[in-house]
Amino acid sequence: MTSARRDDLLAELFRAPLDPGYADAAASGKPPAKWGRWARAVVLAATGFLLAVAYHQVVAEAPSASRARADLVADVRSRQKATDDLQRRAEELRTQVDQARDDALADSDSAVRLRRLAAGAGTGKVTGDGAVVRVVDAPPKVDPVTGETDEENLGLVLDRDLQDIANGLWRSGAEAIAINGQRLTSTSTIRAAGGVILVDFKPVTSPYEVAAIGPGDLAATFEKSPTAKRFKRYVDSYRMQFSVKKRTGLVLAAAPEAPLRYARPPSPSPSRSASGGPR
Repeated sequence: MTSARRDDLLAELFRAPLDPGYADAAASGKPPAKWGRWARAVVLAATGFLLAVAYHQVVAEAPSASRARADLVADVRSRQKATDDLQRRAEELRTQVDQARDDALADSDSAVRLRRLAAGAGTGKVTGDGAVVRVVDAPPKVDPVTGETDEENLGLVLDRDLQDIANGLWRSGAEAIAINGQRLTSTSTIRAAGGVILVDFKPVTSPYEVAAIGPGDLAATFEKSPTAKRFKRYVDSYRMQFSVKKRTGLVLAAAPEAPLRYARPPSPSPSRSASGGPR
């Protein structure tokens, strides 16, 4: 199409923007057919009825949904309280058992050796100097125009971040580590489930404090590690908070004792025929 023809077409569109058929109908001044008005009225009435029914159903179901949610929240809190009470009772009984053991072995070196082994395994309470690494989720970004928060927050602390910090502290010489009070052992797990970080299946939330007992230069050694340097870059890039401080007189509680596991002999293999194949 040449430039002149294209200009003529654009000019015609501006002069007569309405389709000729619509223009003729508007010029005739004839009202729409009676059946069309009735059909339009029926459609509008049906739409209004459906909207009213949907609204009443939503309003009627709201109280029951709220009650169900409240019941679930109350049940979760009740079970959590029962779990915490049982955990405290278990700690009290463990303390009594440890005291009875120490009293029975007071005249030998076995009590000291057992305490040392328990501290190394994480099943005994330990005290000492060390470091505390604190890491906090970055605040969500807020749109300055709409005021809405951005759903994607790259500054959230992940389970692998806590794994990296714990491993970095071990490499820096830590002898005992706890995350938000949860003592780590050789079989501990740090994982995410449903957006929540679990340490040995117990939830921990931001701010996260990783306390470690070790040599006097533990904080300085860890702060020079590649792990600490990477998290300092996260502070600049994602507004995550990160700090390493030397602490004295740290107290790390004992981890729950792992359940005992028993070995069993394997089941006998199926008998074989004289030819060597299975029957």
